[in-house]
Amino acid sequence: MKLEDVKRAREKAYKILKKARIAVTPREKDNMEVVDFGLNELDHYGIEVVVYETNDRYCAKELTLFPRQICPEHYHPAVDHTNIGKQETFRCRWGEVYLYVKGEPTPKPKAIVPKGHEKYFTVWHEIVLKPGDQYTLPLHNLHWFQAGDEGAVLSEFSSANIDEKDIWTNPKIKRIPTID
Repeated sequence: MKLEDVKRAREKAYKILKKARIAVTPREKDNMEVVDFGLNELDHYGIEVVVYETNDRYCAKELTLFPRQICPEHYHPAVDHTNIGKQETFRCRWGEVYLYVKGEPTPKPKAIVPKGHEKYFTVWHEIVLKPGDQYTLPLHNLHWFQAGDEGAVLSEFSSANIDEKDIWTNPKIKRIPTID
């Protein structure tokens, strides 16, 4: 990703956060993580993250998704004897989010996966999150999510967070962004 793409994405995410009436400081805006998962398709795959707190016990984040943007399928494995895997709760703050987890596949899911990428999405039990709805993922649960047509904001509350240890269905994904 180029630095100008990151700056543009931060501005776009900031506008969505303002629309959702979620206050972020100038410092949080400037430090917002823009993740394209190494796929260079930010309109389809990506997430914009404001980290409020992360330490060895817990993490709190605000996740912004552009319209129809996808956070690809992954799970959070055990890291060692002190970290048995990330437990996380998502709470929808604005917009609509289609969350997919293990379970009975939803017959007519709302998500739209870009053509040619279907093989990287294997769980299709749909949970629709609207403002005020929340869902806690069981440990080690394969999941992915997509924003609705307006975009979305999710608050994430989780146990210790080590993003670079996540396991992705698509082997090309890199969680930690590279900025040119």
